[in-house]
Amino acid sequence: MSLLVVIIVLALVFDYINGFHDAANSIATVVSTKVLSPLQAVIWAALFNFVAFFIFKDHAVANTISKTVHREFITLPVILSGLIAAIIWNLLTWWYGIPSSSSHTLIGGFAGAALTHALATMEHVSLAEVVESDKIIKTVAFIVLAPLLGMMVSMFVTLVTLVRHTWYRVGLIVVTSIFTWFLFLHLQQNKLEDNMAKVLNVGPLGELAATDPAANAAYEEARAKLEKASDLLAAYPGTPATEVAARIQAEVDPSIDAAKLAKEIGKADNSWIRYGIMAVSLIFILTYLYVEKVRTPNAHSMGRMFKRLQLVSSAAFSVGHGGNDAQKVMGIIAAALIANGDISDIKEMPNWVPLACYTAIGLGTLSGGWKIIKTMGTRITKVTPLEGVCAESAGAMTLYLTEQMGIPVSTTHTITGAIIGVGATKRLSAVRWGVTIRLLWAWIITIPVSALLAALAYWAYQLIAG
Repeated sequence: MSLLVVIIVLALVFDYINGFHDAANSIATVVSTKVLSPLQAVIWAALFNFVAFFIFKDHAVANTISKTVHREFITLPVILSGLIAAIIWNLLTWWYGIPSSSSHTLIGGFAGAALTHALATMEHVSLAEVVESDKIIKTVAFIVLAPLLGMMVSMFVTLVTLVRHTWYRVGLIVVTSIFTWFLFLHLQQNKLEDNMAKVLNVGPLGELAATDPAANAAYEEARAKLEKASDLLAAYPGTPATEVAARIQAEVDPSIDAAKLAKEIGKADNSWIRYGIMAVSLIFILTYLYVEKVRTPNAHSMGRMFKRLQLVSSAAFSVGHGGNDAQKVMGIIAAALIANGDISDIKEMPNWVPLACYTAIGLGTLSGGWKIIKTMGTRITKVTPLEGVCAESAGAMTLYLTEQMGIPVSTTHTITGAIIGVGATKRLSAVRWGVTIRLLWAWIITIPVSALLAALAYWAYQLIAG
């Protein structure tokens, strides 16, 4: 069996482990509030993990993961060592019931193995020469920013949900939904321009263009084409990508590959996410109006309402979990295919890769991660159905946002921050800060420990293979 096949199998094994390791993220609150039984909850979460396959087409997170390490240091042994380290750390943290980040253990393992490879094959090498510093810094920053963002969003959602006047609450939801629509539309426009820039060969000006008039002129010409293409795109909203691409080819540059351009335009489209967010908001509004205005509200009907809404919020979070975490393994498999010479860029990734990754994470979630569910559902703070709805909604929104930005965040960190947020909204003492601090330490050590394990795995491979 070739090394590439071994890596692909191990990558899918890691994806499966990621699913049952992170199953608690999606189902801890619905299980702890007894909205669903554990078996029902994992089936529900696994289903929506796979639904993400049909929603997320841009694979921005996968692209970030695959380019964490500079291309010249990506070899099959490096990827193998990183995967082995990530699997070991994920299994260890699962065994001890620690909700650590599968994302960061994968990145830490990949970077650690690459650095070890560089040190073993070169006399003088710096960290910046091996890894993409910007991507690593951004990923490390979101160890703190992801839970903080999840906490802030969950506190806002909780405060809106607790507004007693029904029409005020509905108004706040409508205003927030409109703001979210335009925020994601702005992110889509940015991604469209980035994707078109790749097809039109528009990159940074760089030092060469600054000293070479010909290079500078070529850059300015490409920028002018991009601006004209962007104007055409804005002039025909809602037009199929193939038609827009054909129009750009005809009016901007006949040499453009229209099929490739149409594909890049289609990848940037986040309309499914926007429509989904609007649909969830509408479900919440109609439910509030029915329970509080059509019928006479009481404690029983309100409690039952939030239990039903929790099915919607947990489904939304499971979609975000699948869309975010499956892409990380896609990035690793794409890097392996590039290193083996099968493809030259992640844009050429075969269709079976995303399908296999979404299937693996869905099956993993179906297996459950019972040890971590207790930590997430009860030890951080006691969660009611109302608070479960708020935490899951906030976690889902954070994941959708970071996915659109191409940032590989941890679903574990995100939902933990959201759960802390709903607990802190009641009162700060409702959060068990001792448990939270222990979790924080686990998050901090994940990348360095994974890097160390990957270094050991790389040396072990060299001894066995050499």
